[in-house]
Amino acid sequence: MQKNTTAIIDYGVGNVFSLQSSLDRVGHTGLVTGDARKIADSARIILPGVGAFPDAARKLRETGLFDVVLAEVKKGKPLLGICLGMQLLFDKSYEYGETDGLGLLPGVVAPIKPLLPQGAKVPHMGWNSLVFTEAGRESALFRHIPDGADVYFVHSFSAQQCDSVLLASTDYSGAQLTAAAGRENVLGCQFHPEKSGETGLRILTGFCEL
Repeated sequence: MQKNTTAIIDYGVGNVFSLQSSLDRVGHTGLVTGDARKIADSARIILPGVGAFPDAARKLRETGLFDVVLAEVKKGKPLLGICLGMQLLFDKSYEYGETDGLGLLPGVVAPIKPLLPQGAKVPHMGWNSLVFTEAGRESALFRHIPDGADVYFVHSFSAQQCDSVLLASTDYSGAQLTAAAGRENVLGCQFHPEKSGETGLRILTGFCEL
């Protein structure tokens, strides 16, 4: 196993090279790959994602990486899902119908619009503060940042019915939206660490220390 290497899963729907650059900046090797053997040889995994949940889930299955991720997590390897990649960690999504996710975290992915007051803009886009749960304050992922740190979001759907694994929320127009979730070696950020400046780099550092 390459102890300093983080596999960034390349399945056609992620902002992979920005993540690779961010990992390089914090002194860790980010390997963009769709190769199961290289993923198995890495110390940890990042699952990125942008776009629609059904398309991403389909591509993850078609590439064979759906089962690769499940197998590596079962071995205890740290996994970080980012944005849509985080949403894929949950049981299912209601974006364009109903689509099964990886089932690694309990909860569903649903539109944020019904949670917001009338007139609030969707997608939720921009900088918002993190409010940690007790579990979030204890999470190694956030060991280098304070409660209230600002990070960058772009999303129209969020993880819901996931209180048992909630690590952080964020206030958007008075609604409390899931910002981060996780348990054991499975972690997820709805926001983009690679677009969140120094705070994002510190979060990636925490992940790479796992």
